[in-house]
Amino acid sequence: MKALCNRDGLLAALGMVSGVVPARSPKPILQNVKLVADAEEGSTLMATDLEVGIRFRVLGIKVDQPGSVILPTVRINQILRTSNDDELAIETEGDQLIVRGLRSEFILNLEDPDLFPEVADFGAQAYHSVNAADLRKLIRRTIFATDIESTRYALGGVLVELTDETITMVGTDGRRLARAIAPAEAENGAMSPTGSPVIPVKALKLIERNLDDGELKVHLAFQSGNSVLVRTERSVIYSKLVEGRFPRYQDVFPSGMDVKIPMEAGTLLQQVEAASIFTSEESRGVDFNFSAGTLTLKSQADVGKSRVELPIAYDGKDVEITFDPRYLSDALKTLDPMAHVTAELIDRKNAAVFRTDDQYTYVVMPLTRDR
Repeated sequence: MKALCNRDGLLAALGMVSGVVPARSPKPILQNVKLVADAEEGSTLMATDLEVGIRFRVLGIKVDQPGSVILPTVRINQILRTSNDDELAIETEGDQLIVRGLRSEFILNLEDPDLFPEVADFGAQAYHSVNAADLRKLIRRTIFATDIESTRYALGGVLVELTDETITMVGTDGRRLARAIAPAEAENGAMSPTGSPVIPVKALKLIERNLDDGELKVHLAFQSGNSVLVRTERSVIYSKLVEGRFPRYQDVFPSGMDVKIPMEAGTLLQQVEAASIFTSEESRGVDFNFSAGTLTLKSQADVGKSRVELPIAYDGKDVEITFDPRYLSDALKTLDPMAHVTAELIDRKNAAVFRTDDQYTYVVMPLTRDR
């Protein structure tokens, strides 16, 4: 193989795929990435840990001799970051990998590219499509509510439900639940996935990193109930699904929510963060007192206490409920500061529901306070 690579282009591609590369592995070759250089098909950088894999199209590579090469992730990253050259030549000679700049040369031991596991490409003819910006928003609004430590349920990822017209993503850790819905289209007769497919957190972070806020379409195809392929503008991401059963999340939504209070996401977030200044591991709760015209937030810890007020459009009965402020701020940070949020409440013993105008629903359990 022999190619002339744009340094910035290769460095950016390496940054996109290196998050998959395991720090330790019983298969040392997985700690590297594989570059396939092809003048006609284009050049592709690949990485995998056997659970999650990615194929990323690299721009700015001029191929003199097509072929494949294993690039040691750490060393190549160091070379690219410290080089002052706009372009670097990468070629193989015998059992050596040579990287040359205008005034530099690096010689590395060469590994057999055939030993690198195959990373699945997107071959599905039937799939669902969704706008990249919408998918990115759905991931951000649900991924924080997962529980990668859970062994009883498949909570270490986000549940995906697809219909001919919508995509729904749900994340929960048992104490809170986030559900987001966006438009989607079934292409070429794509069927809804069977079972309850849960995409793991690691794959979701990789997918989100490969998305932008544009209108380009992203394609999703679930395979045999145990894996998913996601095709973006420049990448194909493969992931095994989380094993186990996802809880029946529909049962979490409480009924009889007779108190409904509209608020603004940014203003509410600001007050929640202010009230949480005086919380600690021993005293994590913030008391929310909803009364006519005013929301009062109070917290107290060994170092002091706080009280902040927020005007609200509400004239109903008083409701007092205690929340872990981190659970509220996690969700509010994913929203536009100007977004309208409606809090739906029953009392201090029942879960609260927060809804937005764009089909986002967040359920959070209150804390129990000794009274």
